[in-house]
Amino acid sequence: MIRVGDPAAAQAFFCDLLGLRLARRTDHEAGRFSLIFLETGAPGDAAQIELTWNWDQTEPYSRGRNFGHLAFAVADIYATCARLAAGGVTILRPPRDGRMAFVASPDGISVELLQEGSPLPPAEPWLSMPNSGSW
Repeated sequence: MIRVGDPAAAQAFFCDLLGLRLARRTDHEAGRFSLIFLETGAPGDAAQIELTWNWDQTEPYSRGRNFGHLAFAVADIYATCARLAAGGVTILRPPRDGRMAFVASPDGISVELLQEGSPLPPAEPWLSMPNSGSW
């Protein structure tokens, strides 16, 4: 579960940019929160991410890393990072090795991207791109 401050921005990040799809959403008026469940939709993949939006939360959530991070395998890490960067996503750790990158969600959550199969050959602009922030 990830707590989010802006459900539309979070859903755009995870669905429009990372390719997940909405499985279901439930709004809980009495508790003043919404639960948004996302999935890959791939056959046999039952994993879901739960986004929790607390309607009355006005301050940003702390950037604590105690939960770890999410990781996604991608078919082409360079193309994925280019698409995310074009969508305004911060590349925290570029895929200099052709295998691994970290990006930031709209709520500052570190999301790891892993190249499926063997690493891609090192390539620019990623090879010389510095880190940004922490992951």
